[in-house]
Amino acid sequence: MSAKYATSNLLGGTQQNLSSSFKTIAALTAATASLRRAWIFDLMFGADGTPADNVITYDISRQTAAGTSTALTPNALDPADAGADTIGSGNFTAEGTITANSSVLGIAVNQRASYRWVAAPGSELVIPATNLAGFAARAKSPAYTGTVIVQAHHRE
Repeated sequence: MSAKYATSNLLGGTQQNLSSSFKTIAALTAATASLRRAWIFDLMFGADGTPADNVITYDISRQTAAGTSTALTPNALDPADAGADTIGSGNFTAEGTITANSSVLGIAVNQRASYRWVAAPGSELVIPATNLAGFAARAKSPAYTGTVIVQAHHRE
């Protein structure tokens, strides 16, 4: 059985406000030292600002190079498991390199709502064993300029 981990942009750094352009909230990528694949199987999204009737668009896209962010240490869901080999990063102040037309999940939700995506068995998002390659969770809103939380569960 593989180890499972949780990563959230609440694990470090200062949350960044949204704008009308996509802002990377959190990312999971392969580590230089131990190139291994990982599988994202659960994602949760939600606004943590003052509620109003605004739309927030969330997007999961492929990332191939890191931006400026805070390191996030994935937490083992079972405390008996070793530390994660996957790199977590969050609260980006400069965007990484997002592969054009690589969105694998796009969701528009009312700011008052949260959203959870759970992969069907065998349909997990696979982080390749390539240095700094992985997935970026991004969000934007034409009206909401507050902050959001992204929580990801993955296995290695």
